[in-house]
Amino acid sequence: MAAIGLTGALLIGLSAAKVAALELPHARSVAGGVATVPLGAAPTRPMATFNGTPVLVVGEAGGWTAVVGIPLSAKPGPATLRVTRGTREAALPFQIGPVSYDEQRLKVAPKQVELSPEDLARYERERGHLTAVAATRTDLLPDTLRMTVPVEGRRSSSFGSRRFFNGKARNPHSGMDIAAPVGTPVVAPAKGRVIDTGDYFFNGRTVWLDHGSGVLSMYCHLDRIDVKPGEVVATGQPLGTVGATGRVTGPHLHWSVSLNRAMVDPALFLEK
Repeated sequence: MAAIGLTGALLIGLSAAKVAALELPHARSVAGGVATVPLGAAPTRPMATFNGTPVLVVGEAGGWTAVVGIPLSAKPGPATLRVTRGTREAALPFQIGPVSYDEQRLKVAPKQVELSPEDLARYERERGHLTAVAATRTDLLPDTLRMTVPVEGRRSSSFGSRRFFNGKARNPHSGMDIAAPVGTPVVAPAKGRVIDTGDYFFNGRTVWLDHGSGVLSMYCHLDRIDVKPGEVVATGQPLGTVGATGRVTGPHLHWSVSLNRAMVDPALFLEK
């Protein structure tokens, strides 16, 4: 299910011209953001890791760039990439800036906050599976690092918000919520391969896409799923429909983007 690998050949079957033309996400070097770190010129692609996890490196011999997802748990201050060129490894510093996210206080069914033994056991089983899905890494470069909106609707600005469910503090919100009626089509915002589908306790009916080289996306609370694991979907291809499954306060799509195993703000991948 999860393909994890360190690789210096991220461009299998792709030309250097395509690599150079790849448009980067909007850079925002904060917790939950994306840092674009210049690596300089090199005849072959450097390898880079952040906190021990491989990061996406794009470019060409005249100049390479590391595209780094910064976890929501990251603290402001200096950070370090480990960069390998051939047999030489070096530390490359970059800066994580301060950021302030809002708080969200939500009311849901009590059983979705204080879990029964059966629900807790289900959640624990699902957590192990989803951790493996989130660790997926394949070697092909993404077709694009700019995405289209997966569903039309009112977008919340709640990414990164510290969330309280029925007054209980929970993890920060790791995606973009887009409100839309049940049954509204949800489409792939970029080409990708379906790596997981399922109906999960908190996320409801969910689809995961692998876009390549540690770029993943997730679509939660669906009413219907229209794809199967292993399918390759094109930009704009239907994935399912908006629903209100899992832990929700109303029908909407929760859309997450993961970069080197860090959930980052999907808005950084949209045209502005």
